[in-house]
Amino acid sequence: MFSRSPVNDTAALLIFIAASLTDYFDGRIARSRKLITNFGTLMDPLADKILMCSAFIAMVERGKVATGAEAQVQVEAWMVVLIVARELAITGLRLLAASKNVVLAAERYGKHKTASQITAIISLLLLDACVEWGGAAEKFFLAWVPQFARLALWVTVVLTFTSGAIYLWRNRHLYLEDM
Repeated sequence: MFSRSPVNDTAALLIFIAASLTDYFDGRIARSRKLITNFGTLMDPLADKILMCSAFIAMVERGKVATGAEAQVQVEAWMVVLIVARELAITGLRLLAASKNVVLAAERYGKHKTASQITAIISLLLLDACVEWGGAAEKFFLAWVPQFARLALWVTVVLTFTSGAIYLWRNRHLYLEDM
């Protein structure tokens, strides 16, 4: 994302899509073949969090996405702080649960949150990449992607906060029982 070459934004987009797809298929294959391991149970959610958090942090450092004034979408630092804080809180809760021999499964809200995060990151990367393409492709994507990216970003922020609050509330017995 930070190298300046004629196709760096397109490369970042394709690499992120590939990483997201491999994560999805890895989980699907593991579940279908019952290849669930302790290592995978620990590392898969951690790898997901690293992928999402690093992409959002990089977006803040890059500043406004795309070059045209109408295309600029700002990923605010407070949004990323909320996203990272939620991920750390849930990881902490899962570690606490594991120390009590309790396994906390992912919930539907968390899956929607992850889908919204992937959608937001891809739309933001697409916004940058389409500027590299120029011509009709750039005009086509700049006609609708900025608005979609803004919406996807806000949906992500709301779902991230909501899913984290719900997860923490539903599992409050884990951290309130010691009080």
